[in-house]
Amino acid sequence: MLLALDVGNTNITIGIFEGEKLTHNWRLRTIHEQTADEWGILLRNLFALSHLDAARIKGIIIASVVPPLDSSLARMARRYFNMDAMFVGPKTDTGIRVLYDNPNEVGADRVVNAVAAYQKYGGPCIVVDLGTAITFDVVSGNAEYLGGVICPGVGIATQALIAKTARLPMVDVRAPEKLIGTNTVGSIQSGIYYGAIGMIDGILERLIAQTGAETKAIATGGQAHLIMRGSRYLKILDEDITLEGLRLIWERQ
Repeated sequence: MLLALDVGNTNITIGIFEGEKLTHNWRLRTIHEQTADEWGILLRNLFALSHLDAARIKGIIIASVVPPLDSSLARMARRYFNMDAMFVGPKTDTGIRVLYDNPNEVGADRVVNAVAAYQKYGGPCIVVDLGTAITFDVVSGNAEYLGGVICPGVGIATQALIAKTARLPMVDVRAPEKLIGTNTVGSIQSGIYYGAIGMIDGILERLIAQTGAETKAIATGGQAHLIMRGSRYLKILDEDITLEGLRLIWERQ
């Protein structure tokens, strides 16, 4: 079995693969102060609840955009699974040529998403990851990571709006009942929801104009299922694309 971890700024997604099949997955909050022992105990508890034998883990691969956690996760792998974890980085053989000016600047999750998208859907393709930030990652038909776009996430935009205004309340991010809000909560929900869709579709329209009409646009991340309902371009939902990318990269090694 392979243990794959996608360490994001807000959540950590954990997956277990048996061969090519993702058999178990969990999503946990990212806690920057978590120690190696806390991670180890937490994973062991998840395994126990799912009746998984930790001794069957034969490899661990991690994509992390939270450097302070890397050392704790590395120690956890050695202490609780008796092996070194593989961290995806600029020198990892991913099968994708990164054309960023400085490849060290590209988040590991973005490259992993590009790998999975190209393998599963072919190129050109664009992965829109709706997490803490909204990222657009563009892959050519020649397996090249061309770069992308980074925007504030839906949650960040909502928090900023509330923090910088005196009388607007915090609201749940959801699809509004109607476009024209007739109360404050409805108006904010409409603005957040349709504002995000308008931004995403506007950027995708410009990107697809460059990459070609045959470009596939794939949505992933915590808000993907919500936003893609109203999008003109997001037609593929792949919630496990990062974990799948980690498996594909592991198999290349």
